[in-house]
Amino acid sequence: MKRWFWLMVVLATSTAAHAVKAAPNVSDKAREQHEEISGPFEDGRDVTDTCLECHEDAARDFMQTSHWTWEAHQQVYGRGPIATGKRHAINNFCYGVASNLSKCTECHAGYGWKDNSFDFDDPLNVDCLVCHDTTGTYRRLGGDGGVADPATDFEFVARNVGMPTRANCGVCHFFAGSGHAVKHGDLEQALVNPPRSLDVHMSADAGDFACQRCHVTQAHRIRGSAIAASPGGGDDVRCTDCHELPVHADKPLLDQHALSVACQTCHIPRFARGAPTKLNWDWSTAGTVQEETTNAQGLPQYVPYKGSFKWGSDVVPTYAWFNGLAGIHAWGEPIDPSTTTALNWPVGGKDDAAALIYPFKVHRGRQIYDSQHDYLINPLLVTREGFVYTQDWDSAARIGMAARGLDYSGSFGFADTLMYLRVNHTVPPADQALICGDCHGRAQNRMDWRALGYRGDPLYIGGESRHPMQR
Repeated sequence: MKRWFWLMVVLATSTAAHAVKAAPNVSDKAREQHEEISGPFEDGRDVTDTCLECHEDAARDFMQTSHWTWEAHQQVYGRGPIATGKRHAINNFCYGVASNLSKCTECHAGYGWKDNSFDFDDPLNVDCLVCHDTTGTYRRLGGDGGVADPATDFEFVARNVGMPTRANCGVCHFFAGSGHAVKHGDLEQALVNPPRSLDVHMSADAGDFACQRCHVTQAHRIRGSAIAASPGGGDDVRCTDCHELPVHADKPLLDQHALSVACQTCHIPRFARGAPTKLNWDWSTAGTVQEETTNAQGLPQYVPYKGSFKWGSDVVPTYAWFNGLAGIHAWGEPIDPSTTTALNWPVGGKDDAAALIYPFKVHRGRQIYDSQHDYLINPLLVTREGFVYTQDWDSAARIGMAARGLDYSGSFGFADTLMYLRVNHTVPPADQALICGDCHGRAQNRMDWRALGYRGDPLYIGGESRHPMQR
């Protein structure tokens, strides 16, 4: 099984990224100009060189963004100013970037970031095509820091570039966490051409929104933030950017709810309504059995070099107060292995005027930690020396922690973790929104009111709602 790992990686990278042809999205004028492009092009860098002849500032602008640097410097709750971004974040899917660079950077919009020698100041390292291909034929190979497939017809692709489509963004975002819909319960390949029942904004029968309709982009800087990589917030996309209150005609009680409850809470009652999403990843079982198993849906349930998984469909979110900021656990910080460590968490509470109740996917994991230092380990997973090949945790920990710049004692165990991911996409038609009894039913409802800071349902307990309802 192990020797087939990289073959599967390459196939998954090329097939998943380009199984659905992107819709043309270029103006007639741009098409005429692009039709004059001629090769020969040896590789993607040659195409970038041609792009920059006209789009002189494009690479410079893009190289200032977190999509390029995978890093930001933010004022983070409880910490002050620190370095954040994908480079520094911990997750409980594939741990972290530092020790697994050549695999993680398959989703970096550049060519060849496989080690610390990568030149972030070279504009020719920018991959224009991964975001601007409209043919569906452009491919990047896996396992080498993101390189263009040399079999690509670069001239054909270059002549048919256009504005990014959902398919372009989905190349990475639909497959985060090592597979389709694994990480984000509200992002999947069906959103390239979704039915209205899956998403009223992206469906061609409704809004047919491109991602940048909400994630407004200027000078290649794309608005939006994820709480794990960008806990300092400050660049959030909100429903109320378009749907300004009051928005519920003749239903003032709903608008009053919107002072405490985020739009997503009522309008995305469940996530993973299409493809199942991963809810639990237990690395501690990896290597204990050599036979792969699948669940009733045909999804991997146990993989020898990855461990055990639990998946979910039509999942009711976890609800929490959120004011746009998040707390994070950082590499090198101590954990209590007898309890569950939150790797990130939304900040807010019912007494926080800036906070609303939002829906979240909570992903739980069991991952390797240093049992003497009591901190999490960033193991080497990929390459021939990585755990997926050797199934040797000690070696993977030693090499990985050297890359992370932290000491490894030589002793390890496994500890439970959890992380929060926001639920913002796959909005169904309005008639599928929550109704009163879903949250305020006396016998059963989906809200954990005590976890939200109440003694009980505030509808029935007077004096606890921060916005008393008009009756």
